Amino acid sequence: MINKTEVIDLMKNLISIPSPYFKEDRIMDFVSDWFINHNMDASFHEYHEAKVTGFKGKNILLELSGGEPGPTICLNGHLDTVKRCGGWTVDPFGGFVDGDRIYGVGALDMKSGCAAIMLALKAFTQNYKRFQGKILASFVSVEEGPYGMGTNALIEEGYLKDVDFSIVTEPSAGFTNRPFPVLCLGARGGFGLEIEFFGTSSHAALPQNGVSAALDAAKVICELEKVEYLEDEHLGKGSVCVVAVESDGGACSVPDYAKIKLFWHIVRGESENTIRNEIIKAIERAGIECRYQINFREAPSEGSKGFMPYTVSEEEPLVKTFVQSVKTVCKEEPAREYFQSIGDFNYLGSRLGAPVVIFGAEGDNFHSHDEYATLSSIIKTGEVIYDFLVRILVETVSLKL
Repeated sequence: MINKTEVIDLMKNLISIPSPYFKEDRIMDFVSDWFINHNMDASFHEYHEAKVTGFKGKNILLELSGGEPGPTICLNGHLDTVKRCGGWTVDPFGGFVDGDRIYGVGALDMKSGCAAIMLALKAFTQNYKRFQGKILASFVSVEEGPYGMGTNALIEEGYLKDVDFSIVTEPSAGFTNRPFPVLCLGARGGFGLEIEFFGTSSHAALPQNGVSAALDAAKVICELEKVEYLEDEHLGKGSVCVVAVESDGGACSVPDYAKIKLFWHIVRGESENTIRNEIIKAIERAGIECRYQINFREAPSEGSKGFMPYTVSEEEPLVKTFVQSVKTVCKEEPAREYFQSIGDFNYLGSRLGAPVVIFGAEGDNFHSHDEYATLSSIIKTGEVIYDFLVRILVETVSLKL
C-alpha cells in the first residue's frame, strides 16, 4: 500500500528543507502544496504568541469529513526540528539512504512520523470518499521550541475540542530504544523554572565578608541530587536537570547574584506545588545564607505553563482497535511503553479529555549528529494508521465513545 520509493522521495524532500523551530515557513509551504497536489484541501492556521515571544507562526490543518456521523480522529505531528549540531558525517539535509536507514536533521524526530501520516492520508482518500466521522490532521510548528506553541494555539482556539482519539507519530521506538513496533500509552510531564539567589558582594580577598550567591547555588544543586521522587506505576519517577547556571563576580569580587535554570520532569500526582516543596527542602538541607526566589517559567497562557503527565488505559475501545491494527500490519504485538520526556502529546493527553497514543518509527541519534530513521518502520507506521482509519471510519464497528 505504501511503497519504499514514495517514502524515500517524500522523506528526502522533507529533510532537504531546514526547519528549525521559529523558521518553518518553507516546510509548511511544501507540505501544503503536497496535499493540494494529491487532491486534499489543506489550509494554514496562523497564530500569534504575543505575550512572551512575539512569534507569529503557522500550522497546517487538514480536515476530512466522511459525510456520516462518527468519531473524530486527530493525527498530529510537528514539522520543526532542533537546530543543526556539529559532528555530521553525511549531508544533514541530503536524505542519505544506507540500506534501511535514511539520514538527516529531523529524519527521526519527527519528519518520519509526518511522512507516515501524509502517505496514510493519501492512500485513504484515494480509496474512500465516504466514511463515518472525521479526520483532523495537524502538522504544527514550534514543538521543539518553547511552550509547544503550534499545538497549544490549536487547542486554545478550539480546533481540537471535538476530538475523540489522537495519534501522535513521535518516534516511540526510537525514543524508547526498543525494536519497532512500540506503543506509548502516556508520558511524563514537566516544568521549566529557575531559582534566583541574592547574596552580598565583597572583595575576593576577603570572601568571608560577603555572602556568595554562587556558592549557595552550588550547595543547592548538590542537594537537588537527593530529591525523593514520587513513583508512578507506569511513568516511573520524575527527575530534575540543571540546564544552566549563571553567576559572575567580575574580576575580583564575591558574586551577589546567581541563577539556576531547571527542567523538572514529573509523574502523576506531582505539580508546581510539589516541585516548589522539594526545592525548599533542598534549600533547607543546604543551609544557605542567601535570600532566594523560585520562578516558574512565564508562559503564554494558563494551559501552557507546563506539560502535564498522562496515561491511557488499554481498555479504551479505540486503544484496543489501534493495538489490533498494529498486530495486523506488523504481525506481532507492540511493546507497551511510556514516554519519559515531554511533547505535544502531553497537551493532547491532558487537555482534550480523549485518549492519546504515541506510535512512530525506529532509529537513533535524535537531537544529535547522524540522526536517522528506518524506512521500513516509516512504512509500517503509515500502514498502521491507514488500517486503523479503515477499521474505525469505514468498517461497521460498535464502539462506545
